[in-house]
Amino acid sequence: MGFKCGIVGLPNVGKSTLFNALTQTAAAQAANYPFCTIEPNVGEVAVPEKRLAKLAEIAGSKEIIPARMNFVDIAGLVEGASKGEGLGNQFLANIRETDAIIYVLRCFEDDDITHVSGKIDPLADQAVVETELMLADLESLEKRKTNWVKKANSGDKEAKAQVALIDLALAELNEGRPARRAQIDEDDRKAWNMLQLLTAKPVLYVANVDEESAASGNEYSQRVVDFAAEEGSQAVVISAQIEAEISQLDPDEQAEFLETLGLEEPGLTRLIHSGYDLLGLQTYFTAGPKESRAWTIRKGWTAPQAAGVIHGDFEKGFIRAETIAFDDYVAHNGEAGAKEAGKMRAEGKDYVVQDGDVLLFRFNV
Repeated sequence: MGFKCGIVGLPNVGKSTLFNALTQTAAAQAANYPFCTIEPNVGEVAVPEKRLAKLAEIAGSKEIIPARMNFVDIAGLVEGASKGEGLGNQFLANIRETDAIIYVLRCFEDDDITHVSGKIDPLADQAVVETELMLADLESLEKRKTNWVKKANSGDKEAKAQVALIDLALAELNEGRPARRAQIDEDDRKAWNMLQLLTAKPVLYVANVDEESAASGNEYSQRVVDFAAEEGSQAVVISAQIEAEISQLDPDEQAEFLETLGLEEPGLTRLIHSGYDLLGLQTYFTAGPKESRAWTIRKGWTAPQAAGVIHGDFEKGFIRAETIAFDDYVAHNGEAGAKEAGKMRAEGKDYVVQDGDVLLFRFNV
């Protein structure tokens, strides 16, 4: 089950450096000039999960398989992208394919790295990117609305509903606000998502700071944090350059380096977990002698839906899910102990899976 977060921003803000750190590769070319990333780079990243190692230890697993997310490094956007400036058309097409957007905002000064506008102002950078996405959404909706209105006038109920959603989006965009600010009924969520609006995607802000500001942030990053809070979004303060260095160290060296910087964990760990939360995701586990594995599902999914992530037949022929909470699994030293203590539950089709559940599915096809 793949989820994609697109890494976007102006040229020279640290997108590719951050992507390289995430994927622990140099696959994305990081250079001091616009459009050095010509094609989107996709990196599959393991979701850090301390609980998984504990499960594997108890279950005597031969293999540990973490959950994974995809991050996409997309070419730098410039003003006018919605009209095709720079690599605008390609940028917009690539971002449309992602599930969420990570705005990387430059919060550091460096005379050796040119800023396209000649000054450091992360909120101005954010406004440039967001404005281009809003302009693209406006153009897309206005083109499509005419056909939907014709269908609606002929009595098509689906078309009427679609026109109402388009008008909701246009009302926000015409006021200079992204479409994600619109209040959408849950029953309309599927149709809303089908509009594929760039500014309807959930957003996470990354304040990319210098090494000295990695632990405590700086004046620029504080502006980003405050802005995100006002908007109801999340912000993560990271030094992409430091993260790139950390990613090349072994675990012991990482811990020592983090301590010297006053950091408890890599910023990338916070970023990945924030991306997970942004998409409304959670983890359940399977554990046994062969492997212990983390599986990604959306919050609120039922046991059959969770089973379907492993294999479609598990969902089709679902009978029950033998369920142990993570803490109970650990406290009673595994499945046998938890079962003996009465901590294993047989859950049916209506059970909503909880984060950290250790599951064994029974099915019949």
